[in-house]
Amino acid sequence: MIIAADHQNIRLLTLNDPQRRNPLSPALVQELLAALEAAAQDPAIRAVVLSGAGPAFSAGADLEFLKNVTTAGAEANYAHSLELMRLFHRVYTFPKPTIAAINGPAVAGGAGLATACDLAIMSEQAQLGYTEVKIGFVAALVGVILVRNVGEKHAKELLLTGKLIPAQEAYRMGLVNRVVPPEQVLDEALALAQEVSANAPTSLKLTKELLHALPGMGLEDGFRLAAIANAWVRETGDLAEGIAAFFEKRPPRF
Repeated sequence: MIIAADHQNIRLLTLNDPQRRNPLSPALVQELLAALEAAAQDPAIRAVVLSGAGPAFSAGADLEFLKNVTTAGAEANYAHSLELMRLFHRVYTFPKPTIAAINGPAVAGGAGLATACDLAIMSEQAQLGYTEVKIGFVAALVGVILVRNVGEKHAKELLLTGKLIPAQEAYRMGLVNRVVPPEQVLDEALALAQEVSANAPTSLKLTKELLHALPGMGLEDGFRLAAIANAWVRETGDLAEGIAAFFEKRPPRF
């Protein structure tokens, strides 16, 4: 269900169940977690792009699976929720940059998966929506990330209405970085991944960790954490290589 393909130092992971619009079934969640772990452990891979096969990015949770959850029991339901939490958390805190190539509708958990990525390129014909409330579900896991992305008012509007929004509205809210014609989505995502991954891996990882930690911190604590990061990175080989490359007038070899 997951197709992995390398484009130079970028790992493209494609959700591959197009007939069902790439739902996040328990099996796909497990497979995607394993694929992400493989990308994290591969030193040749510098960034990950997530996309969907066919006309959709992802329709979200597998409703064929969910229709039985009311009789599954509390323990089984919590176990499934924990797996979804692991997926969103892993994507959001992934040690390498992640880019969503939103080639088509990203709905419910599919929108959550895209939101968990660091960056997003969206087709101008696609829609995005956290539609869980429309079927009596709750977008609880993505809400943790969404409120950081767009603020409380926008998050409440999106989660309480469950409405689908067009690409330009998603861009206006800050949910995606660029809106492009459908045929350009994957190329733009891969190009952005290459641009980002050309930078120092240690710097990228530390920058992500810092940006994730800062929301909710007081001003003094935020500056203190930033100073620690600034001091720590000075001891890394990446900085030494970057400075050497600058003076030698050559590209750095990170």
